[in-house]
Amino acid sequence: MHIFTNAAELRAYTETQRAAGRRLGLVPTMGALHEGHLQLVQAAATQCDEVIASVFVNPTQFNNPDDLRLYPRVPEQDAALLAPAGCTALFLPPVAEVYPQPTMLRFDFGALEQVMEGAHRPGHFNGVATVVSKLFHFARPHVAYFGQKDFQQVAVVRQLVADLSFDLELVVYPTVREADGLAMSSRNRRLSPAARAAAPLLYQVLTAAAAQVRQGLPPAQVQAQALGYLAKAPEFTPEYFELVNAHSLQPVAQYTIGQPLALCVAAHLDGVRLIDNVVIE
Repeated sequence: MHIFTNAAELRAYTETQRAAGRRLGLVPTMGALHEGHLQLVQAAATQCDEVIASVFVNPTQFNNPDDLRLYPRVPEQDAALLAPAGCTALFLPPVAEVYPQPTMLRFDFGALEQVMEGAHRPGHFNGVATVVSKLFHFARPHVAYFGQKDFQQVAVVRQLVADLSFDLELVVYPTVREADGLAMSSRNRRLSPAARAAAPLLYQVLTAAAAQVRQGLPPAQVQAQALGYLAKAPEFTPEYFELVNAHSLQPVAQYTIGQPLALCVAAHLDGVRLIDNVVIE
């Protein structure tokens, strides 16, 4: 596995591979890899000739300095996991390589970013769009792989690809979960044993709410009951629980036949912010 810390060297490598007719897959990550990341790499390895993974904790998408400071960083462990999963090149840049100077460009995704994560994390999706755009330019992949756990991020990146005409395919894989239902996340490493034991409640609330949606319970009632369940668990501090249109991400006030739906939640537990979602087909 090649390891690059310099964007120009990565670009030279990927240009050589493209010129040779090889299909390139990109898996962007912020490191502290788990099985969800590795499944994306493995999927890319079955569909592409070269698999580039990036490990970069992007400072511009953090609106909480403590969250940035405490975000787990284990690049040596990450590298050891990537090669056996099928990664052929790892991009591991320092911050100054990705941001040699402060960026002046600002992205505005309109209604897509005015709800849920965007409403609670000002500037988050501007940072996401900036770094993803840079990674697409550095790696020039034919395919980029993302996980559904970051549901709103996927919608924003899909809009980014469409609006800026990036010549690539976006592939999204389902959330990978622990045996008890907790969505795999790098931030889970920060949970105390007691908090880790409590964490699956988020998925339990989501699945109960999904069942209520399928039974036709009114959206406002679904939301109120879900927030009520979380309120009974004092270790959780919920930020939001929303039933939204899975395409537009706008809150759903009433059901429409054929409307794709998603339930999305964010809550703090043991000082760690967790997010999860369930898509209802």
